[in-house]
Amino acid sequence: QVHLVESGGGLVQPGGSLRLSCAAPRMILSTFRMYNTAWYRQAPGKEREYIARATNSGSTNYADSVKGRFTITRDNSKKTVYLRMNSLKPEDTAVYYCNFENTFVPSDNNWGQGTQVIVSS
Repeated sequence: QVHLVESGGGLVQPGGSLRLSCAAPRMILSTFRMYNTAWYRQAPGKEREYIARATNSGSTNYADSVKGRFTITRDNSKKTVYLRMNSLKPEDTAVYYCNFENTFVPSDNNWGQGTQVIVSS
């Protein structure tokens, strides 16, 4: 089980920006490279949906709903994955969750505690 700590959520006006962070402070540095990292979100009354992935090989992938507005990056030296969110819309309002999946042990699948993002004027 990997302990993940999320931060960066909050209230922002439409068109604004936020950056979410998800760190694994207790993880051994060398093991971070074994994990693919991703962000998901869950809006009230809806199922959790995939947002973006940054793999351990350096590739990224985005859901169509956020492509061109959101950017996922990872800092291997800090064992942290980020989600930069620009041009936010009210429909981006949700609880955002980070995910670390071990590429060698798929059952080693870990979630952050979630951070609330509210986009409203």
